[in-house]
Amino acid sequence: MNGHQTGNGQQTGNGGDQTSSYFFYQSPEYPRDCEEVKDQCSSSTSSGVYLIKPDGYPKPFEVYCDSRNSESWTVIYRRIDGSIDFNREWDGYVVGFGFLSQEFWIGNEKLSYLTNQNKYQLLVDITNIDGSLCYITYNLFRIGDEYSSYKLSSVGVFSGNTSECIHLCSDKKEPGDCTCQRTCQDPYGCHNTCNEDETCVCSEGLYLKGEDCVPQKECECYDSTEGVLVTHGEFYVSPTCTTRVDCKNGQLSWDDSYTCSPNATCEERGNVRQCYCNTGHIGNGVICTLLGSHADCQEIYDSGVEDSGIYTISPSSWPGSPFTVYCNMTDGGGWTTFQRRVDGTVDFYRNWASYKEGFGFPDHEFWLGNEKLYYLTNQKRYTIRIDLINEFGSPYYAKFDFFRITGETDKYRLSELGSYSGTADFLGSSDPNAGHALTWHRNYQFSTHDQDNDVSNCNCAAYHHGAWWYRNCHRSNLNGDYNSTICTYYSCSSPGIRWNYLPGNECSIKFTEMKIRPSQ
Repeated sequence: MNGHQTGNGQQTGNGGDQTSSYFFYQSPEYPRDCEEVKDQCSSSTSSGVYLIKPDGYPKPFEVYCDSRNSESWTVIYRRIDGSIDFNREWDGYVVGFGFLSQEFWIGNEKLSYLTNQNKYQLLVDITNIDGSLCYITYNLFRIGDEYSSYKLSSVGVFSGNTSECIHLCSDKKEPGDCTCQRTCQDPYGCHNTCNEDETCVCSEGLYLKGEDCVPQKECECYDSTEGVLVTHGEFYVSPTCTTRVDCKNGQLSWDDSYTCSPNATCEERGNVRQCYCNTGHIGNGVICTLLGSHADCQEIYDSGVEDSGIYTISPSSWPGSPFTVYCNMTDGGGWTTFQRRVDGTVDFYRNWASYKEGFGFPDHEFWLGNEKLYYLTNQKRYTIRIDLINEFGSPYYAKFDFFRITGETDKYRLSELGSYSGTADFLGSSDPNAGHALTWHRNYQFSTHDQDNDVSNCNCAAYHHGAWWYRNCHRSNLNGDYNSTICTYYSCSSPGIRWNYLPGNECSIKFTEMKIRPSQ
């Protein structure tokens, strides 16, 4: 595979601005890639081994430059004759191995620095067993650093002439030979597709349904007694609501203990017959409880509700009327969501009263309200989960096994924050310092631009365009400006959304969701 700058080595757009925060620009004493080798030395026009030093990399290293058609490609990988063993452990692929003039892998660490200093094309040259030549190009190739496990963060748009030398399998299939393939009709058995010639088989996790490969959820079950076709994961209920029949993994199962709650009715709605809770009650029809009688989303989940959505709760000692919350029923269910950022459509730069009462839309962007959050977190011991997605689409999460805030008289202080676990800190869950992005704010009061309760010389909420448990000022700022290009805690003028120590890029976070659930 060969890396090459877009436009014959010229930067396109703000290529330099795309460099991740862990790379630092410096004026190169060495060319940064093979295109610069050609540009800096007109005599270096032939293919061969040259020294380069990408931005931020600690020392120069040798690469093989492939010169063709007035362009010079930085070669990152080559296979020729099998003389080099590519079945290697992690460390081997980090540092690289092989011989630049023969078979080799350049090394993931070098490749990470290379691809994050500019915008690069990827060219893959392939020679088939019969000698046919073809190529594939991707117009934006980039990988992450070691903290992201060198994630393939971008490839761009594909082009090439692979049809001339490669037999491409259709979508959801891959090349294979003699295999034992699972089918919808026999998900636990084998469908023998042995063939001496290479053929296309269903990819891992897919099942053969006729000529197509489908996920298990698209397999169907047929009840010949009732003449009913049931999709995987779905069910039907007998006319008297005394039996429930489920389809799972292509197999039917019968539950004769199915019966409606006294507060439910057996009827058909939207062509689906089952037990439905009566008006004023909530549940799955088998268990129905009074609407608004639940203290949090965990109690709603325990009542038999498994679908994420908007529900009504009333925490213990809450003096007002029941209020709506978004219940996230993933990761074991029962999560009461109190913050979400999605696309910047809701303004989070608001005053104290607004953060006290809450704002936004529970199924989109919102802040539940500090007063509600106070009553919620003081009725039980809660775990908090924070989900984050960075600008490259990489998901991360942080969990703390205890979360509690105080009331308004103490400015909604972040009074309790327990032990960290998750993927949102490059130190790893086992490091005692992990989770510092939020633990640094423990025991500090909540601040807005009109109530400065931090311990900084500047008004952190005003300067960072947010509202948070600022200290002086922050290691996280999830209520900052959504699309800000400025994001640092060292300055009193950085308004962006930030989570310190997030692997890859701790700024320009595109999605956040904060939610709590009673600790197990």
